[in-house]
Amino acid sequence: MLSWGLESVPRRWRIRVYGVVQGVGFRPFVYALAERFGVSGYVRNDPEGVEVEAEGEDGKLEAFLRALKEEAPPLSQVEWVEVEELPPLGTKGFVIRRSEGEGERKVLVPPDVATCPDCLREMFDPSDRRYRYPFTNCTRCGPRYTIILSLPYDRPNTTMRKFRMCPECRREYEDPSDRRFHAQPIACPECGPKLLLTDGQGKPLGRDPISEAARMLLEGRIVAIKGLGGFHLACDATDEEVVRRLRERKGREGKPLAVMVRD
Repeated sequence: MLSWGLESVPRRWRIRVYGVVQGVGFRPFVYALAERFGVSGYVRNDPEGVEVEAEGEDGKLEAFLRALKEEAPPLSQVEWVEVEELPPLGTKGFVIRRSEGEGERKVLVPPDVATCPDCLREMFDPSDRRYRYPFTNCTRCGPRYTIILSLPYDRPNTTMRKFRMCPECRREYEDPSDRRFHAQPIACPECGPKLLLTDGQGKPLGRDPISEAARMLLEGRIVAIKGLGGFHLACDATDEEVVRRLRERKGREGKPLAVMVRD
């Protein structure tokens, strides 16, 4: 007697993920899950959050969805997930699609994130190409809120759109095994923003910005440091005269000032 095995019928789901799910490495995370569970389809950002279409055997889809909810990136905050059944299309492979820009903007924008240990290690490694590069970042850290111009969160919608990636950054950006896979602010000394020191009239001073700014502070000067969200006025906190001048310029006679220490 012949016995006939039943083939597993593929299913396709549209999965919508809401919350803090852009700018936190969510699309690379979903891509890695799809590879892990043998699921085909795509993931993309849209103004409401993240949209996934996943196709595969029933058990694989269930495992994929469970991992998506339980293993989300640490910087993300998944508020809720919607699943819709779709007709199978027989697609092969999984891709990160270009973001969809139409629709009501509901997605939550993540804050800037302090430099992660891996990026710090690179910054202080003389053999690394990002040695002492202050704008080093990856999907786990770096600017988010302060560089976004519009949603969804993609490089063309940020202030980084003016900086064209060099071949090496492009390679990292497109490599699923790299922690900078689809890191929108990715940059390096070759292609990213650079430090510049100017005088009070905006004329560039052709010297090492860090060393020269440190020298000026020690000489009792006030230095304006442009950060991601605006300017910080800095001076030597142990110099009473320069602190007095800083208070006069800021109009803060008695209000406390922030103090930065080494550790």
